[in-house]
Amino acid sequence: MKRVFQTLGFAALTLFVLLPLVQVVLLSFTSTITREDVVLGSATWLNFANVFATERLAASLVNSTIYVTLNVGLCIAVALPAAYAFSRYRFRGARAAFFTLIAFRVTPPVVLSLPVFLVFSELNLLNTPVGVALAHSIFNVPIAIWILESFISAVPRQLDETAFLDGYSTPRFVVTQLLPVIAPGIGVTAFFCFMFSWVEVVFARTLTVTDGKPITTAIGSLFGFRTDIGLVMAMTVLSLIPGLVMIWFVRNHISRGFTVRV
Repeated sequence: MKRVFQTLGFAALTLFVLLPLVQVVLLSFTSTITREDVVLGSATWLNFANVFATERLAASLVNSTIYVTLNVGLCIAVALPAAYAFSRYRFRGARAAFFTLIAFRVTPPVVLSLPVFLVFSELNLLNTPVGVALAHSIFNVPIAIWILESFISAVPRQLDETAFLDGYSTPRFVVTQLLPVIAPGIGVTAFFCFMFSWVEVVFARTLTVTDGKPITTAIGSLFGFRTDIGLVMAMTVLSLIPGLVMIWFVRNHISRGFTVRV
């Protein structure tokens, strides 16, 4: 009897989680406004065709891809040496600095939106994917250091010592020996940085006033007096696809990204 209730509970939870997603997908293939060539409520590919036919919507997909790619690459490049230092070296204040970085990650983005806007306006980084990527790095670098530090700490120190005895320099060791071992950690780090950057709204809206708008702000701009819900859902489905792909590739390693070594 207990097993039956567990199965029913799991089925109910699955239905609760998936039902909104199913509705989103169905509406994305449905004509939700009156058109001359399409019957209202009929199944159609027109919503997706309109996304790519509308310049600002298609541009938002490109902008999001650019600044997310820049952000992930920058965060990994900065976080990897920092995580290696936290994992392998002992220095005064190391633990305090490490947990300070983690604490900084929970700071609401809206707190820094005005200072970042003023600084970036002076540097001519407004309305560019580069500006958004740099702003997101403020919050993604700490989480990247946290995740990579846990993966590096799981690698035996003997690997480092053997490589150094063989004449490897630290950069050569990291690139040729350490990176292949912690490749799953790189994937998990990229996943978390990607997810924050892909769905973030505050900096995306603040730093892209006239141009360079990402997919999050593009979806918000579709709502108005006469909203095409089918078009909104089509954009939503397109925004979900990269995240689902990322989850699939790192599904077996995500839990290790939450390990903190004290």
